Amino acid sequence: MDAAQAKNGDVDADNLRPPQPKRGGGWSVITGWGRALLSRRGKRLWRTLNHKSACLSCAWGTGGQNGGFRDELGEPLQRCIKSVEAIQSELQPAVPRHVFDRLSLGELQNFDSASCDRLGRLDRPLIHRAGQDFYEPIQWDEVYKRLADAFLASPPERVASYSSGRSSNEAAYLLQLLMRARGSNNLADCSDLCHAPSSVGLTRVFGSGTSNVSLESLRQADGVVLVGSNAPANHPRLMNELIRLRDRGGTVVVINPVVEGGLLKFGSPAFPIRSLLLGSEIASLFLQPIPGSDTAVFLGFQKAWLESGAIAWEFVKSHSDGWEALQEQLMSTSWESITQCCGLSREELEHTAARLASCRAVVFAWAMGITHHSNGTTNVQAIANSAVLSGNVGRPGTGTMPIRGHSNVQGFGSMGVSIRLREPMRLALEALLKRPLSRTPGYHARDLIEAADQGQVDALLCLGGNLYGANPDSNQARRALGQIDTVAYLATKPNQGHFHGLGARQTLLLPVFNRFETPHRTTVESGNNWVRLNEPGTTHLKRANLTSEVGFLAELADRIFGDAPIHWRRLQDPIYVRELIARTVPGYEEMAGIDVTKREFEVSGRVFQTPCFATSTGRAQLAPTLLPDLRLPDPDHFGGLADGERGLVLSLITARSHGQHNTVVYQSGDRYRGMPHRKTLLINSEDLQRQGLEAHERVTVQGDAGRLEQIELIPGSIRPGCGLMFFPEANALMLGVSDPACGTPAFKRVPVLVRAPAWPTGV
Repeated sequence: MDAAQAKNGDVDADNLRPPQPKRGGGWSVITGWGRALLSRRGKRLWRTLNHKSACLSCAWGTGGQNGGFRDELGEPLQRCIKSVEAIQSELQPAVPRHVFDRLSLGELQNFDSASCDRLGRLDRPLIHRAGQDFYEPIQWDEVYKRLADAFLASPPERVASYSSGRSSNEAAYLLQLLMRARGSNNLADCSDLCHAPSSVGLTRVFGSGTSNVSLESLRQADGVVLVGSNAPANHPRLMNELIRLRDRGGTVVVINPVVEGGLLKFGSPAFPIRSLLLGSEIASLFLQPIPGSDTAVFLGFQKAWLESGAIAWEFVKSHSDGWEALQEQLMSTSWESITQCCGLSREELEHTAARLASCRAVVFAWAMGITHHSNGTTNVQAIANSAVLSGNVGRPGTGTMPIRGHSNVQGFGSMGVSIRLREPMRLALEALLKRPLSRTPGYHARDLIEAADQGQVDALLCLGGNLYGANPDSNQARRALGQIDTVAYLATKPNQGHFHGLGARQTLLLPVFNRFETPHRTTVESGNNWVRLNEPGTTHLKRANLTSEVGFLAELADRIFGDAPIHWRRLQDPIYVRELIARTVPGYEEMAGIDVTKREFEVSGRVFQTPCFATSTGRAQLAPTLLPDLRLPDPDHFGGLADGERGLVLSLITARSHGQHNTVVYQSGDRYRGMPHRKTLLINSEDLQRQGLEAHERVTVQGDAGRLEQIELIPGSIRPGCGLMFFPEANALMLGVSDPACGTPAFKRVPVLVRAPAWPTGV
């Protein structure tokens, strides 16, 4: 297959051979496990891997009452190397005392993400006071007083929180209860920066914003469409299910502008004989569209089904509303406009649509390649429309499945940590608090940064996460956080946000137990709506002055509210918190008895085994999805190229490296993409040749918000006209252009200008 054949479209995955490794997983995973288990912390790592608690990594992780290596169906050997990396990081010793005693904030701000993480575990509460150069120790009693005073000194609309999916359901529930009792709906969350388009788009169509596919149902599918996901690196456990599907003769359609080696073949240790040695085939078809054009891709499938008679009309007319307008859009939208938008041919789209129509049961799955666009919600709706039109929802083996990143990010939404509180939960919370909740709209993560940048936020409580590092336009994020009077970070380890996101008057850095150390039971929710129970644990840190998140939030609430309108201090008992969750969170009724039964459960009302959906009519709500305008600016937009200067405008995709989880970097490079360090740009060889650029040349990459120097060009299997750089480093290039439906930033289609100096005379 030559370059012209491979640059677009329907690629025969058996014949495609990118310059990077031809498969993912394999012996490198085994050697990685071996190095980890034979290290000096290997015994503790093994005990922790077997601890009855959910994986710290992605929302596809294992653990809970079935044991550390088992999934929700009890199947063994379901731990992945991402889990090992996360646990190893948590098993580090405490940050040496001399770090905060001797290193100034200016010096700590020079640390990259990996260096921050390798400092070790936080083991004592610290404070940074305005005008000082160092963090210094502080007592917990003073922490509570300062933070309670900050929350009480400001009007409710000037108090905010931010959170990540690292924490438990119980901590999430207490956080939103504290904020809403204070009268604030400013509950920004990491999901605002990743899968909010999934929640909003799916709710519009099905009335429920989570996956409607269980693990058991996925194992009944004979087709999967995987869009905008690098699952081999970010969700390795999912690869086991794709291997099983291919083994039973199923079809996997991968849609991604970047050819990831692990999506061609993957060697899974869960199948040591048939998969590990040679690798298992994953992609049956591989499409490489223009970034951000996924709506056009799915409109192409829908139009092909319409013209071939493959739409499940009996199902559509019986179980959906709005199909007439969608049918009209498909009839009036030309093939030319679809193919020009997505960069795929009509033949490619029709062939793929026919392959899907021949499947008995199809699951549509996606990650942030779908949601990280200014039209992310529209992309999700286009996928959901496709599921309905093809009859692939509301029965076993079918449905829509967003692949969540952090291990409990979905649980936070269930607990009400969202600016979009569902009405049944609102009513239940009002009954609990004995008064109406505020109707003032809250800040999602991008709104929070914008408001802080305008001096409209006085106090911010961060439950995990890295608000600074996870936002576009790093300069704005630093400036905005610097205008908040009081910022408090609850964390297990340092990150860049703790050194760049300093409050105007005071910054509190507060150490907490991680999931497998917490001295009481907690729960989390997987991306497929499965609630896991985590058993208590102990920390390896000696003489550490840590707190549990539940205990901290209950104590802070008591300092703020006293005994009204509920006994806040009693909420230090997580069993009582679970009783309140069962009373007020829809679908969580079984939580009330989980401490006695130890029985994990599926959240009710989300996995649709029959075509009765959670909308007001019980029918799916279809609507047309508009094609996006994906034109890139010319070089003049960035100030133009100087005489003789070489360069080109690219559509930049920002992504995580293989050895990375969210903003935490465990390994600097990415051997699967051939990118040896963080200051690299993956680019198509045709783009290099066309512009007179050379592989491994160092260039400047300029975006609307800033520029990065000395970036090495790495040729790779990426669609022409596109580039890929690592998150969060590339955040400095982009402005906070966001999806108007939910506020999620457009991290995956960022216009940038690549600049290289003119060749010296005579070269």
